[in-house]
Amino acid sequence: MVEIGTGGTGGIALVHTVDLDASVRAAARSLLDEVFEGDMTDQDWEHALGGVHALAWEGSELVGHASLVQRRLLHGGRALRTGYVEGVGVRADRRGRGYGAALMGALERVVRGAYDLGALASSDEALDFYAARGWLLWQGPTSALTPSGTVRTEEDDGCVHVLPVDGGAALDLSGELVCDWREGDLW
Repeated sequence: MVEIGTGGTGGIALVHTVDLDASVRAAARSLLDEVFEGDMTDQDWEHALGGVHALAWEGSELVGHASLVQRRLLHGGRALRTGYVEGVGVRADRRGRGYGAALMGALERVVRGAYDLGALASSDEALDFYAARGWLLWQGPTSALTPSGTVRTEEDDGCVHVLPVDGGAALDLSGELVCDWREGDLW
């Protein structure tokens, strides 16, 4: 576990899924169920596992969560090692205190040090938040590499963001971006 100071907002810890004990894993899932008002499916939770979790704490109370998992995105004839952000949420009564920025800052540091680029799919409510942090809205078509071949994901156009990395992939934001296959929400 790596602990990161966040000024007056409490502590942020970076923890790999393997090191989350059962009580913290349950608290994170419960927090996301609350944040997403019942829209957090088992598949959504599954997508948030297997990578690094940024956890925001106030004392012993978990008040925020975000995770970063590795995916492959296809763009410009390349398969890009991508740090994909999942499960970002801060408890309603703790929003506006910098926790979301601290969670994302911790994960963006990992993206910049370990991946060709970062990517995430955003709700409409969070578009401005990600844009202010330097995430770029993907302008081109999105698709997914499925067991039946490449399939357009038009419903996800306009919600996918990427975070370019110095020395990373050259991006044409108007080109096609294809994600790897997974059950449930593809982006």
